[in-house]
Amino acid sequence: LEYAGGILFVAENPSTHLHKVAELYDRIAFCAVGRFSEFENLRQAGVRLADIRGYAYGREDVTSRSIANAYSQTLGQIFVQEFKPYEVELCVAEVGVDGAPNAMYHVVFDGNVFDRKGFLAMGGQSDELNTELQRAYDEDMTLDAALQLAMRVLRQAAPAGETNSGLEVAVLERDRPRRSFRRLTQEDVESRAGEPAS
Repeated sequence: LEYAGGILFVAENPSTHLHKVAELYDRIAFCAVGRFSEFENLRQAGVRLADIRGYAYGREDVTSRSIANAYSQTLGQIFVQEFKPYEVELCVAEVGVDGAPNAMYHVVFDGNVFDRKGFLAMGGQSDELNTELQRAYDEDMTLDAALQLAMRVLRQAAPAGETNSGLEVAVLERDRPRRSFRRLTQEDVESRAGEPAS
């Protein structure tokens, strides 16, 4: 979700060691659902691509759009040429600075890429999640309000009797110098959301 100060990522993730959300470069982050081994390979490739481009040209030449396009090409080739396509969905997001807008790209398993604004839900219940987000979303939300909305929507979509099995939460903060990615601890999530994070 985009909020007043940046972009918030909230992922259901029972593991504390295997991350679905990660930093790719200074102001760019990656979030994925699907097979961990497949999207972890893609994450590492994205980090390498960003580092090489930043070194060869300049840090400002590394953009979320160029990384999303590279992922699109890779997944498209795998979809067409390999026996089995990757079972992944990706989000590549970049927080805007100096008045520039944020960017959010949704890349699906066949290589198609979509430009998103405001919010994006991925995974098995994405239609239901996106409908609920659209109903309550406000681009001027604080981080606390955005986190509370994300947690409420995830809880509503959970099958009856199930609770969220653990949340991984991170932000790209617009006002953070150079590297804007930051993970939120469980304690931080609980204090901001006013409820337990798992």
